[in-house]
Amino acid sequence: MAEKIALVTGANGGLGTHVTKALLDAGFSVAGLAPKIRDSDFAHPQFTALPATLDSLNAARKAVDAVIARFGKIDVLAHLVGGFSGGPTVAETDDALFQRMFDLNVNSAFHILRAVIPHMRQAGGGRIIAIGSRSAESPGPTVGAYSASKAAFGSLMRTVALENKDAGISANVILPGTMDTPANRKAMPGADTSQWVQPETVASLIVWLARDAGMDVTGAAIPVYGRGL
Repeated sequence: MAEKIALVTGANGGLGTHVTKALLDAGFSVAGLAPKIRDSDFAHPQFTALPATLDSLNAARKAVDAVIARFGKIDVLAHLVGGFSGGPTVAETDDALFQRMFDLNVNSAFHILRAVIPHMRQAGGGRIIAIGSRSAESPGPTVGAYSASKAAFGSLMRTVALENKDAGISANVILPGTMDTPANRKAMPGADTSQWVQPETVASLIVWLARDAGMDVTGAAIPVYGRGL
């Protein structure tokens, strides 16, 4: 495989660690973006740490410019940044919580998409793969702000696919159920983890979509529900 460059956001998170390792193992060079990330987090010569946030378009553009300056291109964007909060009903949800869910799950994606897409269009192609949530299509009680933000994000990704198919850019969103991460185990100590989705499964799907085999898949919202179907 000719050298392919992947930008992974949230690269050292519960899912991001698996995705970063899977892409490196598949032969990609990976620029891993996270607020606190170091080259030593992944002992691999093809890994580059990119300490940054996506809280503004300017921050996203600076991060992308750094990747372009080093590698000259971005073949794959794996956007994994997001956040969860639940508990109150819609009637009890305050403005701050609602806005926080949209900042983490929609605005961060909006910023990195605006920063990356022009470079992919100029290069004549690219793969955009993002992590949504089952809640985008199957909302439940007391997670209204989270579900709404993930639904908006899914719509944004499908729009990106339509707007950029002329440039050879694919855009897909994966909709996992509850994933078996350390953070989720801590938050839900009594849950039946046998029903949860394994991060390695999602990481493998991202690698498949990033490779030539996934070139004809775009505009898809792909459910990965594990045994919790």
